[in-house]
Amino acid sequence: MSTPTTRTRAAIALAIAGVTASLLTGCNPADVVQQGVEDAIEGATGGDVSLGELPEGFPESVPVIDGDISIGAGGAADGTEGWVVTVTSEAADPMADAVAALESAGFTKDESIATGGVGAEFYSDGEYSVLLVGQGSSVVYTVTPVQ
Repeated sequence: MSTPTTRTRAAIALAIAGVTASLLTGCNPADVVQQGVEDAIEGATGGDVSLGELPEGFPESVPVIDGDISIGAGGAADGTEGWVVTVTSEAADPMADAVAALESAGFTKDESIATGGVGAEFYSDGEYSVLLVGQGSSVVYTVTPVQ
């Protein structure tokens, strides 16, 4: 049996404390737990992580399809910011919708890859590069500034 790391134990303790405090104050426990999870991930990665919404600083010029954002993350490496967002959509073809939205916003296709039901599309508008990866009802956006 493995022993939880200090960071994992701290995240669990934070979530329990949050639920307990919310029960005493009448707050929504799910919101408190979600915030505890976000804080734990941010502490572990050093980046901004959000559940259910776009991460802080996500470029407004990059359109995202309608759907549920399961995770959004942003951070910087070597002085360059970047963001990753996963969207689950009920659309008939979420990947096609994501491509159409980017093209409507002025992004142009750089190159395309498709293998085994997983498609990847690369787009740029001169300011940002966007890698779209889609499978089934999910689309993952990886956005970085153009170097």
